[in-house]
Amino acid sequence: MQYLGVNYEIKHTPKLDPGFIPFGVWSEAYLKGAEKPLAIAVERDQGKVSVHHTFIHGTAEMAEADYRYVERYVKFLLWSIGGFRVSICGCSEIAKKLQAAYSENGERAFDYDFFFKLYEKHLEIIDLPLDQCPETNEQAMPIGGHLDGCRIGFDAGGSDRKVSAVIDGECVYSEEVVWYPKLNEDPTYQYNGIVEAMKTAASKMPRVDAIGVSSAGTFIGNAPMISSIFYKVPRSRWDEVKTVFDRAAAEIGDVPCVVANDGDVSALAGAMGLNKGNIMGLAMGTSEAVGYVDKDKNVKGWISELAFAPVDLSPDAMQDEWSTDFGVGCKYFSQDAVIKLAPRAGIELDPELAPAQKLKVVQGLMEQDDERAQQIFHDIGVYLAYAVVQYSHFYDIEHLMCMGRVLSGKGGDMILEVSNQVLADEFPALAKKCEIIAPDENTRRVGQAVAAASLPELRK
Repeated sequence: MQYLGVNYEIKHTPKLDPGFIPFGVWSEAYLKGAEKPLAIAVERDQGKVSVHHTFIHGTAEMAEADYRYVERYVKFLLWSIGGFRVSICGCSEIAKKLQAAYSENGERAFDYDFFFKLYEKHLEIIDLPLDQCPETNEQAMPIGGHLDGCRIGFDAGGSDRKVSAVIDGECVYSEEVVWYPKLNEDPTYQYNGIVEAMKTAASKMPRVDAIGVSSAGTFIGNAPMISSIFYKVPRSRWDEVKTVFDRAAAEIGDVPCVVANDGDVSALAGAMGLNKGNIMGLAMGTSEAVGYVDKDKNVKGWISELAFAPVDLSPDAMQDEWSTDFGVGCKYFSQDAVIKLAPRAGIELDPELAPAQKLKVVQGLMEQDDERAQQIFHDIGVYLAYAVVQYSHFYDIEHLMCMGRVLSGKGGDMILEVSNQVLADEFPALAKKCEIIAPDENTRRVGQAVAAASLPELRK
């Protein structure tokens, strides 16, 4: 197979998506003939800088492939690491094209706006000579695993909120309450819900020593900078949002409070359950949610919003309605992937059904061993295997823990089975290192809210 003058090979083309071009596989083939060095430095909060060294071809014949490779590479770095300043070191032509793309009215205007909201700084693309590349400044952060004392663990979901009271690692009380944070413009609604949950948990313990929060969104410290549970809140009231968890914790007492992305907390729950590190948690639900803890069970301080990171280079890849980009993870590892593939498999879904209901229809067919449904989940397993190749270029993964409603039932079993088979067949070294699994019983017992409770270290 060939794309932009690069010959690449995949043995397991998704039957329902024959045009699929996995970015990880294509980029490995692209690099075989690339000899011109290029460095990409991404700066984010607190002066942290991640530097990646790679190569391009640097010839007129490969100019289109060079730009496609670097543009997708930068896109992946931004949505995995996060950042407000990207230095392209070693190719002014590509840097200038990226400056036009990542601008207020450019092709990547969504990304430009997102990272401005996240860091409150305009995203910059800097053109630098190779020998002026910024130096790496990375710092992983210890997170969680603290179970001593009386703790509150709060998980702020988009449709329900969960809270646990945890004493010396044992959950003594847990509740789940339906709420509607995505529909409310006044952040007082979310604040009151958070305080109510925390007070309920506090009432089940003799005291509160610490509070840990798991929530959808991207955070600077404990401040939600972008979060789906504050989807309707206008930016003019974001100062209230940024302090919402700290203010709620202060209602309980002067105790340490730590807020973390729910994807990272899922990975932490896996690390606690397996007692191992280098775990990526990947949830396939409404969208794709990802978290990661390293070999020391620390988080890297990355945003890991891989729902918007590129997976597929196909010109015919499905477009994400929100980011307007094509071939990004949310269309491959979520209920949207099932809905996308259903008509190609010959399954007509009632357009009046909600996305979650459409997923249930296909899952119902899967439980009846419908061959059309089997092909859908088979192909998602193929997608996942090739994504692991790509993700492993940026994350050291020994366990990919998959969860979420798409992984329910026989469909989830097939996704895991096929993805492991494809890795073993095409990438045996990676398959030997990285196991794609579902949460085991011990991890399920830990749970999201209990893992959240373990986030803060007690004050000495």
